[in-house]
Amino acid sequence: MHQCARCLAAPNESIMTLKSITSRDNPIYKELKHLATSSQARRKAGRTLLEGIHLCQAYQQQVGGPQLCVVSESSVADAEVAAILAQCDVHRTQAIAVPDALYDALSQLQNGIGLLFVVGTPEPALPGQLAQSAVLLDKLQDPGNLGSILRSAAAAGIKQVYCSPGTVFAWSPKVLRAGMGAHFLLDIFENVDLAPLITQASVPVLATSSHVPTRVYDLDLSLPVAWLFGHEGQGVAPELLALATQQVTIPHLGAIESLNVAASAAICFFEQVRQQSR
Repeated sequence: MHQCARCLAAPNESIMTLKSITSRDNPIYKELKHLATSSQARRKAGRTLLEGIHLCQAYQQQVGGPQLCVVSESSVADAEVAAILAQCDVHRTQAIAVPDALYDALSQLQNGIGLLFVVGTPEPALPGQLAQSAVLLDKLQDPGNLGSILRSAAAAGIKQVYCSPGTVFAWSPKVLRAGMGAHFLLDIFENVDLAPLITQASVPVLATSSHVPTRVYDLDLSLPVAWLFGHEGQGVAPELLALATQQVTIPHLGAIESLNVAASAAICFFEQVRQQSR
């Protein structure tokens, strides 16, 4: 049920009223629980959850107001939460407070501030041709790896990320936490057939491999390139490797067969940054 719960004095002296949800049977709470616990529900609804001060601040700064703001009762008086709620008031975003026990059933964080946003998951139109620096991901499985790659790509000034079918959902809460706000600086295209994208690309497509002699440091990366990375265990599919403009290796000295895919991506991106900033 809904009941008028409290008024919040925000740092800018404005007052906003938070509605309170106290029942697990409330329809809004039920939908929140589905979004929090089911990837299928998130994909079907075209919505996801952002949790924590940093992600919510980043969203407000880069995108604007969320569809819904949810705060735990114990976090309402927190100064940073109050500032975020004040911005929600500016954007006319609905904000609700829930008892801590109900919030904890939604949360995937331990000992964090009780704040989350419900936001739509963007579906940008696929460009006609791959024509700028980009990242292509073939069946990447680990949410932490994907989030780290997105974060490194955004930091390196890369704007486009193409994910094949079978790649972990880019807008899952775990990927969002690992991305630390990078999602809001990128165009992320999901369920993309990478083969025609590579075939028709107007920029070189470079795939990493541990079985070729050409080092990433030997390439001219002063112009845009697209980077192709694959599954953590199997790597890039052979048919996509065959389509790549060139395969390159990252040299290393230790007795380790290969690097983690997120580490490999960061090395490649920032070698490109190094060359372009000379």
